[in-house]
Amino acid sequence: MSKDKAPLPAKSAMKAPEKRSSSGEIDAFLRQAKAVAATRTAGGRLILALDATMSRQPTWDMACALQAEMFDAVGQTGGKAGALGVQLVYFRGLGECQASKFVGDTDALKRLMTSISCRGGNTQIGKVLSHALKETAASKVDALVYIGDAMEEQLDELAAKAGNLGLRGVPVFVFQEGRDPIAERAFKEIARLSRGAWFRFDRNSAATLAKLLSAVAVFATGGLKALEARGRPEDRLMIESMRSGKTG
Repeated sequence: MSKDKAPLPAKSAMKAPEKRSSSGEIDAFLRQAKAVAATRTAGGRLILALDATMSRQPTWDMACALQAEMFDAVGQTGGKAGALGVQLVYFRGLGECQASKFVGDTDALKRLMTSISCRGGNTQIGKVLSHALKETAASKVDALVYIGDAMEEQLDELAAKAGNLGLRGVPVFVFQEGRDPIAERAFKEIARLSRGAWFRFDRNSAATLAKLLSAVAVFATGGLKALEARGRPEDRLMIESMRSGKTG
């Protein structure tokens, strides 16, 4: 595997909340709604988070290839170039958790993703969820994709953060490698509380996973209406999973 390239640090930071009087809360809400609408019109923002700990090494190259296909989905469905801004987040080793900037040049992210090597360490899913909350506080994030195979943290803490993401309109789409029961329980709960979806990922479902990642990209740029308009089987499966709270 090629030598690592250090990604650029995440550039966004949570802004200090403005002081508002009770009489100004409605105006503040309307201003926020307009800002969110403008972001949606300009294009979606998606965070792609990867567990890069050593347990994922056997299927890492295959996973990278499938994840790269997601980046091409918007162009294949008639979206404008750069309509989907993607940020790559990954964790590995002893506390290492890195994030790139949001970019429309997904070729650069594909090169970065394939340059990452796996290292031993514990999961840092809580950091990923906290990061997504900070990003969407600064500028609306439309979806978070998380791909991993294990969970070694306190589920209650992860659940609280996932619930906050759901309240802020950031669904988490979790793709699980393998069949670890502890991870499965946690991943399903994260997806449910954030109003996202959970799907299993293994060598036998590679083609299906690629299509589902494409559906997430379409959702991030146009929401449920865009999925309904495209109407592919994977789109219908994604819509059903999100609306019913069921997992795939």
